[in-house]
Amino acid sequence: MKIEEEIKQRKRFKNEFVKLDVNMMFTASWLGGLKSEILKPYKISWQQFNILRILKGRHPRPAAIKTLTERMIDRTSNTSRLVDKLTKKGLVSRTVNENDRRRMDVTITEKGLELIETCSKELEHTMTKKLSSLTEDEALKMNELLNKIRT
Repeated sequence: MKIEEEIKQRKRFKNEFVKLDVNMMFTASWLGGLKSEILKPYKISWQQFNILRILKGRHPRPAAIKTLTERMIDRTSNTSRLVDKLTKKGLVSRTVNENDRRRMDVTITEKGLELIETCSKELEHTMTKKLSSLTEDEALKMNELLNKIRT
């Protein structure tokens, strides 16, 4: 469906760049909504999933809150608050860093590893299915174009 139809816009966009901006924002929100629905039964948010995925990639090494914030997709999230919630759920653990007592080290737990494995499989399956309306060449080109926008 065209972006104009999705957002019920009657007027034309000022130019293709404005249209592209709205289209990317809408699509990012749409994809985020899909991910949120997939993660809902597991009682974690997309941002919490992102933290777990980062920690899984570092496992068994811990990460500081600052490191998590730098590597997150949504950098506007309150990383400390997200880690608190994950700690209460038993998905991560926090310990004081031996070298810097002001710094907390965050590590994914076994329970967190199991959850991220299950969620990742389901997300990958669903997102691949949704994005498969593109060919692999189109996906490659889209990735190149998105990277170009950010440079």
